[in-house]
Amino acid sequence: MHPVSCRRCGTCVLVKKNSLAHTEIQWTTDTGACAELWRDHRPDVMHSVTPTCEAMRGSVEQAVREGLLPVPGEEERAP
Repeated sequence: MHPVSCRRCGTCVLVKKNSLAHTEIQWTTDTGACAELWRDHRPDVMHSVTPTCEAMRGSVEQAVREGLLPVPGEEERAP
């Protein structure tokens, strides 16, 4: 897994790309800085959906474009 920091709030997660479409993200315990992740979270309600952050998603996609996050099977396609 590779560390990727959010370009908006700086929260760092560990990321593994299994393909262009499949991304594993391991959130650290330090997610308090991410306002988007916790915007709709209520501790008194059980949530069936994992919280997401579009800014982090964009940061992961940018890391892939910059070649900082490897994607299996895509190495040979790189220019």
